[in-house]
Amino acid sequence: MPAALRHSLFTLTTAFALMVAALAPPAQAADEAKLREYLEVTGFDVALESIRLSADNAPAMLGIEADAFGSEWSRLVNEVFATDIMHEMALTILGETLTDDLLDHAADFYATDLGQRLVAVENDSHMEEEDGLKTESGEAIMQGLQRIDSPRIDLLERLTTATDADGASLKAIQEVQVRFLMAAAAAGVIELQMEEADLREAMRAQEDEMRSAIAASALTNAAYTYQAFSDEEVEAYAEALEHPKMQKVYALMNAVQYEIMANRFEAVAARLSDMQPSTDL
Repeated sequence: MPAALRHSLFTLTTAFALMVAALAPPAQAADEAKLREYLEVTGFDVALESIRLSADNAPAMLGIEADAFGSEWSRLVNEVFATDIMHEMALTILGETLTDDLLDHAADFYATDLGQRLVAVENDSHMEEEDGLKTESGEAIMQGLQRIDSPRIDLLERLTTATDADGASLKAIQEVQVRFLMAAAAAGVIELQMEEADLREAMRAQEDEMRSAIAASALTNAAYTYQAFSDEEVEAYAEALEHPKMQKVYALMNAVQYEIMANRFEAVAARLSDMQPSTDL
């Protein structure tokens, strides 16, 4: 592993290891069969699969047009972000960190009628291509709620806060970006004009703006995703997510998802140097 990349990998994976070790002693970890059922009943399997859609933004981060690679880009994404690979990574991590107690608590809620209906719409939302319509629809819903000063806004804010109670998503997104850029530089795909420390400092300078954008996006997405649910159902979901055990589950799920995302983006960067622009006939 190139020295330039080693530190950025160490930063997230070490913090990740410390966090999951505190959450769940390995001796109490769930078995693989239960974990596979858990991924399905909670919809986390689809959430992991949707990471592939985020790869559409990868070339733009490097100043490269994905279309320049033609069908090679699609093949690369399908190989690197293969569902089986990401599921196995999740099972490996969760097999050492997620206790039966936490697994059962989350699975019991999502196995209910309300839980399964929530998972169904969340799965659809995860896999929906972002063509602008989803965002526009969510924004229109939020504007309507704001015009009538609807109490539903507070409920949606409770939902989005509960799924990222410690605000770790901002740091995780920054880490994914840094690891991707450093991996691309190490592979000779791009030439960075600043050192890693300067890159991180530049990102820190934009944290307030990014935090606001993430919060607004999460709220818009929630308004769109849960539009068919009553206020009472949304409140019940918020209460379930705010439970201390569910908070531990979501902290772990978020960490796992971002670790897999960073790992796969690094894999993409490492292989970009071997790709040549092509034209589909």
